[in-house]
Amino acid sequence: MEHDQLLNDIREANLTYLMLAQTLIRKDKAEALFRLGMTEESADLLAALSPAQLLKIASTNMLLCRFRADDDMVWSLLTSKHSPNKVDNDTTQRLHASILMSGRYAEAN
Repeated sequence: MEHDQLLNDIREANLTYLMLAQTLIRKDKAEALFRLGMTEESADLLAALSPAQLLKIASTNMLLCRFRADDDMVWSLLTSKHSPNKVDNDTTQRLHASILMSGRYAEAN
């Protein structure tokens, strides 16, 4: 029973992600590429999918989205883990993390 619930949760997360991504792409493609960390070709393909295609793709047993914050430095910045003065440095650290993640997106494309 737990396995079935996990698969349902994955399907729901996938569908939510795909619908959000499609909405972002259709609204502002350049911003969507940056926020989603995907290629223009992938964005074009996703934007063209029908609702039935989205449902079919969402039904896979693996998550379609992934964490872009995949190293200790970014996680540390996002969580203010090593900040001596959390309140003052929170905005700066989140900005630094965003810059690091966007730089990785630019390197990948």
